[in-house]
Amino acid sequence: MQRRTLLALAVSSVLCAVPCLAQPQRKPKRQPDIHWEPSSDAVVAAMLRLGGVKKGDVVYDLGCGDGRIPIAAARDFGARGVGIDIDPQRIDESNANARKAGVTQMVSFREEDLFEANISDATVVTLFLWPSVNLKLRSKLLKELKPGTRVVSHSHDMGDWKPDREEWTEGARLYLWTIPARPAAAR
Repeated sequence: MQRRTLLALAVSSVLCAVPCLAQPQRKPKRQPDIHWEPSSDAVVAAMLRLGGVKKGDVVYDLGCGDGRIPIAAARDFGARGVGIDIDPQRIDESNANARKAGVTQMVSFREEDLFEANISDATVVTLFLWPSVNLKLRSKLLKELKPGTRVVSHSHDMGDWKPDREEWTEGARLYLWTIPARPAAAR
């Protein structure tokens, strides 16, 4: 009888403690624009190669998910990586993955709306968004990024903005654009 009582007390203590142990889920400030779908490691590497990423670059991944693109940019190319995502869970995953990869000094992740985030110091921007989101983002990229900044998109184009290059890898089409020089009147 005492054993059953002790067991019952132990089980009820654990069950009472579980809600206390659970971390409250932080909610995004607004509904994300897309459902996160990770790119394969091969596609990530191809995107970074297509973007000509090198040491000294600042690679922004808009809608960074679990951080794999900024982490690969830092780990494999020596670039600084910045991930932007509206979902706090994705930012937590990204930071944990950066710690595992040993690149926390070279990457940062920001819980922000990609349409409002300051991306002006990027030299390369990567995207794996939906076509409608790419089109909505296009004016921001052209306005805020410096001429010569490279933009690489996984799977989706930018409407009538013709890419400099297209490439197929692992069944995915990749697009590369370079931000053009602005006319003197626009500077």
